Amino acid sequence: MAVKTYNPTTPARRYMTTVTTKDLTDKRPERALTERLYKTGGRNNTGRITTRHIGGGHKQLYRVVDFKRKKDGVKARVIALEYDPNRGARLALIQYEDGEKRYIIAPQGLTVGMTVESGDKAEISVGNALPLGLIPPGTVVHNIELTPGRGGQIARGAGVGAQVMAREGDRAFVKLPSNEIRLIHIACRATVGMVGNADRSNIVIGSAGRNRHLGIRPTVRGIVMNPVDHPMGGGEGKSKGGNHPQSPWGLKSKGQRTRRSKVSDRWIVQRRKK
Repeated sequence: MAVKTYNPTTPARRYMTTVTTKDLTDKRPERALTERLYKTGGRNNTGRITTRHIGGGHKQLYRVVDFKRKKDGVKARVIALEYDPNRGARLALIQYEDGEKRYIIAPQGLTVGMTVESGDKAEISVGNALPLGLIPPGTVVHNIELTPGRGGQIARGAGVGAQVMAREGDRAFVKLPSNEIRLIHIACRATVGMVGNADRSNIVIGSAGRNRHLGIRPTVRGIVMNPVDHPMGGGEGKSKGGNHPQSPWGLKSKGQRTRRSKVSDRWIVQRRKK
């Protein structure tokens, strides 16, 4: 998978890049594995905007992805690699020996025709899902569960992967993509390999219109607003009005801890920020 550039026929095209789709299967998404996706425009159930800069965008279908990988002992063949508009990673459409089809996150190196499996007896090969207690230290994994049976929650983005460091008792030391080292129960499942489509991090959007297709509305800096609209607004030139960087509602936005103390903090061995 490579990054595609364009001839500078317009100012937007000069720097715009995309990821090539030559390795993807030319087909429509599996109809039985899709659901309608409702857009909120950033509004909650009372109609108030709770998340700004959301709205518009292209209509999308949600692909139902199997994050749990609980169909043990049954081999599945990869029949397609597909684009998913709801995430950066690609999806692999797999078909089990009994005919059932499911979507899984496509790891790097997985191609059409390969076989994947899940369960305690699965081999340590790309695309196979096993409990952390059966994965040897040093293996790169993705789609890791935090609670056994809940489904993968960690390392699901394009080009990311975590590493199993060691095991101690009923816990495994896992180094996350953020370099945080966390203890995770050995009964939690993970999929072998790194998530594919790593070149996504090199994409240059290039134009405002492309962001609008993604459902992202314009973001206006508070410093260029009027004092009535933002605490940092007003003044001639680039004046901050003597205010510390803050949100439109007066909450400090720099230098303040955003993570509250959680019960799960005891499983963090090493923070991402030392």
